[in-house]
Amino acid sequence: MGYLIGVDIGTQSTKAVLFDEDGRELGSASREYGVITPRPSWAEQWPDVWVKAFFESVSELVEKTGVKSEEVLAMAVSGLYGGSGIPVDGDMNPLRPCIIWMDRRAVEETEWVKKNVPMEKIFSITGNYVDSYFGFTKMMWIRNNEPHIWEKTYKFVSPKDYVIYLLTGRLVTDHSSAGNLGGVYDLKNRKWSDEMGKILGIPIEKLPQEIVGSSEVVGRLKKDAAEKLNLPEGLPIVAGGIDAPVAQLSAGVVEPGEHVVMLGTSMCWGTVHRGEYLTPLLVNYPYVVKENELVYTFGGGATSGAIVRWFRDNLGWEELEAQRMTGVDAYDVLNLRAREVPPGSEGLVVLPYFMGERSPIWDPKARGVIFGLSLKHTKSHLYRAFLEGVAYSLRHNMEEAEKIGMKLEKRCYLVGGGSKSDLWTEILADVTGYTMVRLKGEAEAPRGDAFLAGLGIGLFESPSDIKRWIEVRDERESKRREVYERLYEVYKSLYERTKDLMWRV
Repeated sequence: MGYLIGVDIGTQSTKAVLFDEDGRELGSASREYGVITPRPSWAEQWPDVWVKAFFESVSELVEKTGVKSEEVLAMAVSGLYGGSGIPVDGDMNPLRPCIIWMDRRAVEETEWVKKNVPMEKIFSITGNYVDSYFGFTKMMWIRNNEPHIWEKTYKFVSPKDYVIYLLTGRLVTDHSSAGNLGGVYDLKNRKWSDEMGKILGIPIEKLPQEIVGSSEVVGRLKKDAAEKLNLPEGLPIVAGGIDAPVAQLSAGVVEPGEHVVMLGTSMCWGTVHRGEYLTPLLVNYPYVVKENELVYTFGGGATSGAIVRWFRDNLGWEELEAQRMTGVDAYDVLNLRAREVPPGSEGLVVLPYFMGERSPIWDPKARGVIFGLSLKHTKSHLYRAFLEGVAYSLRHNMEEAEKIGMKLEKRCYLVGGGSKSDLWTEILADVTGYTMVRLKGEAEAPRGDAFLAGLGIGLFESPSDIKRWIEVRDERESKRREVYERLYEVYKSLYERTKDLMWRV
């Protein structure tokens, strides 16, 4: 029996997981870290936090599982959407922190594109429109505001590709990472667009020149890295991809119509198709398997899980103290109390736009709103309304896909930290009308990584073999959608009526 390692470099933590060839999870290790926010709506990270977390997580995983290094067959790495990517010099030294996906500073660059590049032009080539979420606008911001960095930049490198370079000495990127940059990626031809690079003023030479499939072996583990990780020199390293589609793969999605909600720091809802369902209101790029056939289309909330953590940290001091004293998770206490609140939180509606918002409103100046407060409402009402606000956001994205004709299966898989909450799972089902399916195990993206690693070395014959790794834990059907109909319309109207004020403040 051989073993596979999947590692996901996330926004707030890195997690490494060991699997056997049958998809059984044998152990995990993780490290947490923070995000630098020097100004409102700015978000950066130095790559050394990812590198440190990667090496510590993997080495701990190998040690605690006791696996023999020669029994490890391959490793794949996924990562957060790195926005601009890390600007590095010719010696691959980082020149500044990476401007990550959460950052919304490139407002002027976004407006310039809207005024100077017809939507039909950019959409016809890239399959996407423009927003400060996309990495190409963040690159333009560096060019316009930090010319000394721009001039020294040899390449812009995604977080997981930077780590893979340190492991193997080879610099490549995969199609999901390239496509998620938007702007300069030709979705139809699966390559960089020289034409869009010239229009936007982004030299294609500043991007990794080799774009590969997510299941491709991109290099072998170097001796120095192998010694740090206690893994064999020459271990195959597989490309991996952006964490959202890799997490989608971990739920067994390989066919059109299957769809997944990944609920972590952010919320990504996605499905796959053969390129016939593209809309500028959602994000579109190649999937992590069958990348030349399938397009991954997703929408999501920028801070969906982050706002729940914000609530716990800033308003849940009683629950956090109880956790410290008794060991009972603060979220469990908040969920238990919120369950006593009626659906709809007795008229409270929350807009979960705490760092601007991605799809489908694409508004960098959007802000969080708590609407409908009265003296009757309690902290439990507020907490439930936060959970419901994220569910409204999910439904909003699903509806945009439905409008362009996507046929979605009734069952929607739910993965990520948010899936641990029974209450939140029920709310998501009730608000959207879709049955939420939860899986056994908590690996998410690392499970998809491990499968990609096995696929890359020929351990599996087809991407569909991932389905043998999947075991359903439970399903939650929608039972009370009608309760939320009126408040969902309030949710959408509330943004439309306040968006001008959001820009003013």
